[in-house]
Amino acid sequence: MTTATTEPSGSVATALAHGWRLLDLDPRGAVEQAMAILEAVPRHAEATLILAAGLRLSGDVAQALRVVEPLSRAFAQSPPIQLEHGRILAADGHTQAAVAAFKRAVAADPDLAEAWRGLAEALELLGDETGAQAARARQIKGGVRDPVLMTAAAALVDGEPGRAETVLRELMAVRPAEPAAIRMLAEAVARQGREVEAEALLQDCLKLAPAFTGARYNLATLHYRLGRSTEALAQLDRLLADEPRHPGYLNLKAACLARIGEYAQAIAIYEDVLARHPQQPKGWMSYGHALKTVGRSADCAAAYRKAVDQAPSLGEAWWSLANMKTYRFSEADLAAMEAQLAREDLAHDDRLHLDYALGKAHEDTGRYAESFAHYARGATLRRAQVPYDPAVMTRHVARCKTVLTAQLFASRAGQGCPAPDPIFVLGLPRAGSTLVEQILASHSTVEGTMELPDVTAMARRLKDESPYPEVLATLSPEDLRALGEEFLERTRVQRKTDRPLFIDKMPNNWAHVGLIALMLPNAKIIDARRHPLGCCFSGFKQHFARGQNFSYGLEDIGRYYADYVELMAHVDAVLPGRVHRVIYESMIEDPEREIRALLSYCGLPFEESCLNFHENDRAVRTASSEQVRRPIFKDAVEHWQNYESWLDPLKTALGPVLSSYPAAPEF
Repeated sequence: MTTATTEPSGSVATALAHGWRLLDLDPRGAVEQAMAILEAVPRHAEATLILAAGLRLSGDVAQALRVVEPLSRAFAQSPPIQLEHGRILAADGHTQAAVAAFKRAVAADPDLAEAWRGLAEALELLGDETGAQAARARQIKGGVRDPVLMTAAAALVDGEPGRAETVLRELMAVRPAEPAAIRMLAEAVARQGREVEAEALLQDCLKLAPAFTGARYNLATLHYRLGRSTEALAQLDRLLADEPRHPGYLNLKAACLARIGEYAQAIAIYEDVLARHPQQPKGWMSYGHALKTVGRSADCAAAYRKAVDQAPSLGEAWWSLANMKTYRFSEADLAAMEAQLAREDLAHDDRLHLDYALGKAHEDTGRYAESFAHYARGATLRRAQVPYDPAVMTRHVARCKTVLTAQLFASRAGQGCPAPDPIFVLGLPRAGSTLVEQILASHSTVEGTMELPDVTAMARRLKDESPYPEVLATLSPEDLRALGEEFLERTRVQRKTDRPLFIDKMPNNWAHVGLIALMLPNAKIIDARRHPLGCCFSGFKQHFARGQNFSYGLEDIGRYYADYVELMAHVDAVLPGRVHRVIYESMIEDPEREIRALLSYCGLPFEESCLNFHENDRAVRTASSEQVRRPIFKDAVEHWQNYESWLDPLKTALGPVLSSYPAAPEF
């Protein structure tokens, strides 16, 4: 590195080397060492760089920035100086400026892995997932010198994970215990959708190299995506022990805490990170999601607006505003969204979210033709991302009807886990399940949680091991009890009170009603049902974050609804009285009668609080969270009629299920 003075040798060089060592061991000592050198050799660039880094690591970011900025201007092509400038800017919340500094660093040294890492983290905060992923791939490539690893990393950079996997497996056949290769292989298989395999690889990697922070962060992220937030938090706490103010780690920790119902902690973390890093639109959006869940509507809308203001092309932020259901867009908002949609370079995800948001905006103003056109475009875009074969569910229902016989249930009487704790509320999304949950959670003995993924995960595991649902007929009494106990243990993290009963309102659990009935014979099962056209169209115009791939085509959602009705009718026949059905329209028409019947089925005494459910300030994590904080209203019951002229494909797919409602037809 060139300097503004003649380069010293001897004792100064020794002092500089000592300063670099102190950065890792004693940052304040490094600051003192650098200042001593600068007193002897003023304006020495390397000593100034040590001083800036020491100040940053000591927590004096403002002073570090004052030190590094003139150095950065003087040495604009110096990779280490631009790297440190980027780190300091990032630590001080100047994320956009940090991106520019990191880009200068990698332009000067394309193999500077730490600069690529900083760039990836900064882009992630700004919501540029594509850019962040590309930077991470370059980080991996820059961090290796082995020619074979460089070849694999280049394949990842080029978006060819299959080719990277082939190269890495050939390498590991010879050198199986190489952490960098194992982590890279985990990345390759994860990009191909094999997340469980990626998890095992990352765990092997960390056994070999416990201090490999990149692999640990990958594992935490993977655990979160797999719905195992407690395990993700354990990994994040280890990372945060070394970097307690790392915004990426903190954002993921907040998301994990929200996933397990610890909303106060999550909100506090978001507020801390956003105070230090305010220029992160996706951070504001995540903060808004948490605020929405706890009922802070005005603050939620303000957070979403902040995201929109910072990133007008961020379609998900616009959709988040629309998805509050109570928010109303201005004409200026509509113009801003249309302007974004007119851009040819708009990302696919942003486009579909904007279409859904505009669908809701036009719906609120009674422009139903424009509204439907946007909903249909959004659904078409989403349908291309999540291929769905309706025949799979139809076959599943047929197989369930063959396996789940009256004789099977009679032979399993008294088996399973006898705990009465769970109340399952199932059906289709947008059928009134959140309303049922809110009513029950207003009872003094019932705790509301969220849509729990555990039954689905357990069924998936059974399916991986044996044909499912056929395996249900082969499970021993010990197996069934173990499954029921596993469900209670898996969901314990969601229970925040000492109330004896709790609700799992995952609607998709209807497909596993046989498993539920066998493993938890004393659990209550409530089928929340709504008029087929009202329910299906409401689902069609709702963009779900995940898990509802059937909802992006009118024919698909109609077939799915018909399959659901068929399986639940079968359960009614072979297990009469086991499932209690709540018809949404009946609940709206006579709430007290339906609420009394619901509580009676659950074996609970009537409480007035259940009638006044809208006064319950519990956290509600669904699209209906704002609606269930208001008294029952009838506006939505026939709202689908505004769109009836476009619903012929749905009517055809529903068939006799539509004409028979609320009863089920003969199957």
